[in-house]
Amino acid sequence: MVEDNQIKAQVSPFAIREGEIKTFDGKDGYVSMNQIVHKIDIGHINEIHFAILDLVNEFEFITSRQLYQMLEIKGIDPKSQDKLNNKLDQLVKSKILTRYYFTSDEGKGIYRIYCLEKMGKYLLNSKEIDCKWQPSDNTKPVPMIKKRLAGNQTLIAYLRKVKAFDSYVVKPAITAKVAGKLFKATGGSVKLTKNQKSIQFVFEVIRREDDWKKKAVERMRLYKEFYENFVPRRFRI
Repeated sequence: MVEDNQIKAQVSPFAIREGEIKTFDGKDGYVSMNQIVHKIDIGHINEIHFAILDLVNEFEFITSRQLYQMLEIKGIDPKSQDKLNNKLDQLVKSKILTRYYFTSDEGKGIYRIYCLEKMGKYLLNSKEIDCKWQPSDNTKPVPMIKKRLAGNQTLIAYLRKVKAFDSYVVKPAITAKVAGKLFKATGGSVKLTKNQKSIQFVFEVIRREDDWKKKAVERMRLYKEFYENFVPRRFRI
């Protein structure tokens, strides 16, 4: 896999582009659960496939490169990007995952985005893994998906490069008490710990979509309301 410092890009791959649309690149047709169970029984779908499924469930939308990095972080060796891509193809063909890419006035996007399919949710439920995915999630617009992808990259950077890294939350829930509104930080959150002292950071991703300034102001208003009413937890020893 090409390392991050070898990639020379002047514009983020997750930036909004003119006339950009999401294009389906998954599998049409029907796949039965019996077919999937057979593939599991004969070892064509194994533990690494389930590890991939767990990560897609956790992040909702994720690129194959981000999956490779997260598998490595979790101590799972994908062998190579090509071998991981082959496993992703298997999951897509079995309708466990589905896949999209972006096209714009500049042409076809260079990466694929993976998300859950119905069979993937069934498999997660069979292992008693919490999965809130529903089919309508895959209809989310380009800006929302790109915010998630950019947020993924922020979390991965902390995981790989910050020694004080402790933990992360992909979609931390925050409540603006006065408005009574629950919202989720689009960039996730990380907890850093050093010398038994911890600090948490929350990240908000902004993409230059339609009305992005108005949306950013509204998000900042919610954060302001949260912080103005925030009361630190007190723990008894």
